[in-house]
Amino acid sequence: MTDFSLYFQLGWQHICNWEGYDHILFVAVLCGTYLLADWRKVLVLVTAFTIGHSITLALSVLNVIHINTSLIEFLIPVTIVFTSLVNVLNKKRSANTMRLNYSLALFFGLIHGMGFSSYLKSLLGTSTNITGQLLAFNLGLEFGQVLIVISALLISFLLVKFAKTPQRDWTMFLSSAIFGIAFIMCIERFFLIKFR
Repeated sequence: MTDFSLYFQLGWQHICNWEGYDHILFVAVLCGTYLLADWRKVLVLVTAFTIGHSITLALSVLNVIHINTSLIEFLIPVTIVFTSLVNVLNKKRSANTMRLNYSLALFFGLIHGMGFSSYLKSLLGTSTNITGQLLAFNLGLEFGQVLIVISALLISFLLVKFAKTPQRDWTMFLSSAIFGIAFIMCIERFFLIKFR
């Protein structure tokens, strides 16, 4: 049980770590444009992201797929930039835009899962029986993700309902600010890509 709690803690601390804030930015831009009343839509959106990153996290840690870590580190902010642009360009949420959002969350989850896996692999070292640690770490990631989602929804709710900020203005501000940060990350990480 000690191993489980340790890897669970490492999972949620990894996604909530301000030093590796790229995952926080992604979840914030993915969910921060919704309100608390939209919790069902957010649940489906986050579930799509979770499915995506759970698949590649497991496949990568179990050495079924092999990744270029520097390329994944570059692609993570690319997912943030793209999600920010989708938020800015989609003025109204139709059924088609929601399907697009769910598909992107699933696809981008695949990329983020490979990013999580490089960290988990470094923790596991040469350990061979990793199923329990993998499960605990993934559940920890989900717990951390829920904390970020709740925070993003609460901030949106407070600004739109109490500060009377128009929801579209909040979406534009949040998405534009995160776009700017992620775009700089893309440029910095592009020059660190190591092609083999």
